[in-house]
Amino acid sequence: MSFSSKILDWYHENKRSLPWRETIDPYKIWLSEIILQQTRVAQGTPYYLRFTEVFSTVADLANADEEQVLKLWQGLGYYSRARNLHAAAKMVVDEYGGEFPDNYKKLLTLKGVGDYTASAISSICFNEPQAVVDGNVYRVLARYYGVDIPINSTEGIKYFKTLAEKVMDEKAIRDYNQGIMEFGAIQCTPKKPLCLLCPLSDSCVALEKGLVNDLPVKLKKTKVRNRYFNYLIPIYKDAEGIQFTRLNQRIGKGIWQNLWEFPLLESKDVLKIEEVTIKYKEVLKDIKSREVLVFNDNAVVHKLSHQHLYTKFWLVYTNDTFNDMIPVREITHFPVPVLIADFIKAFKF
Repeated sequence: MSFSSKILDWYHENKRSLPWRETIDPYKIWLSEIILQQTRVAQGTPYYLRFTEVFSTVADLANADEEQVLKLWQGLGYYSRARNLHAAAKMVVDEYGGEFPDNYKKLLTLKGVGDYTASAISSICFNEPQAVVDGNVYRVLARYYGVDIPINSTEGIKYFKTLAEKVMDEKAIRDYNQGIMEFGAIQCTPKKPLCLLCPLSDSCVALEKGLVNDLPVKLKKTKVRNRYFNYLIPIYKDAEGIQFTRLNQRIGKGIWQNLWEFPLLESKDVLKIEEVTIKYKEVLKDIKSREVLVFNDNAVVHKLSHQHLYTKFWLVYTNDTFNDMIPVREITHFPVPVLIADFIKAFKF
């Protein structure tokens, strides 16, 4: 029995019941694929359900405000995916009359859609014989065929794409592509793969040579940069007991573009309260503090792909009104990074 036949047999017996498997609507398949990039199925599923409930069609998504999209995305990270999602929806409406492109080449024209996503949509929705290559597929192919070419090298990307095309089942491409990805997700997992119960165990090179834990090979990641964030939370309470604070929108092409956060003082190291009571004026120029308190004595370490953010939250109480005040009860309406959302939930004002 061929490699692809074994994958198909395994998939038909073991596939999970997932909401996007109940449809071949390209809008929903595209939505699921974008959400599941760099996101586990368990985490991504509730987001998929919320997006399809709020935006039942691609036109609904295209016509939404960006802040609404970012708010719904909040907590998934990699917010450029959400912005690209919104931009691509507009392209479908404006350039394709609201109908999703029905082939690989046209799908590649959409913002945020690369080889993998275009292959997945075209094969699942339109039965186009395009091989998918994601992290799960890299792992399965590298182990089964004993390939030690780094999967994130130019050579590796080309090699594995060619290999994936060679072994795919063109006649059953919809199930085959979903099958090999599912196989990598729940059978040939990164750690503790189920080799003893694997239908490929009798011909897996990595298992035969004891290389399961060594494959696939990846080039070393870029160096992680440490940054030190001090969020200054101005707090003013009026005569009726209503509390106000301030949020700023992040601009530029750095992390969390267009999301909202408390005024930020970035430093070269972790600051002490004595330093903050002086330095806060660099950021909150129009505010005279009555008292400055630290919320968390130990910095919260928030890890991004290439940055570790050592973060402290400082409460800056004032007796005076200030510019751009926002009622505290309204701050949950703003799309914010999960780091800020966690603070809001913990502090409770």
